[in-house]
Amino acid sequence: MHPQESAVIASKPQAPSLLKLGACLLYEVLTIIALCLVLAGFFYAVFGDATEGVKHLLQQIFLWGMLGAYYLRCWMKTGQTLAMQAWHLKVVTQNNAPLPNSTALVRYLLASLSLVLFGLGFVWAVVDKDRLFLHDRLLKSKIIAI
Repeated sequence: MHPQESAVIASKPQAPSLLKLGACLLYEVLTIIALCLVLAGFFYAVFGDATEGVKHLLQQIFLWGMLGAYYLRCWMKTGQTLAMQAWHLKVVTQNNAPLPNSTALVRYLLASLSLVLFGLGFVWAVVDKDRLFLHDRLLKSKIIAI
């Protein structure tokens, strides 16, 4: 192997291990819990009790939308959420470019759907040869270790 070939191989971004992906997902859950507590407190302060009825539905939509705003901003600006920064991961296109706005939006929608379906899209990484989540496989995006 020529030195140039080994330099190209060494500089190619690698997929993170399943352990690192799992640890990052756990950190994401903790971040989501913290954000939801703050946002629900804000919603409660403005609109009052939202434990049942239409207010409860509106609160759920509000939380989902605000979490979406957080993820979209992170993915489009730096490619990293707080958890991804801590674990040195980044979401990019197959060409290692930042996610376009439309891809980031569809990624959030598909990841949300995956969670509703018992996390199956995330578990997909266990069987995927490139350790991609199902939504990343479909959108031709990937998470890389940096």
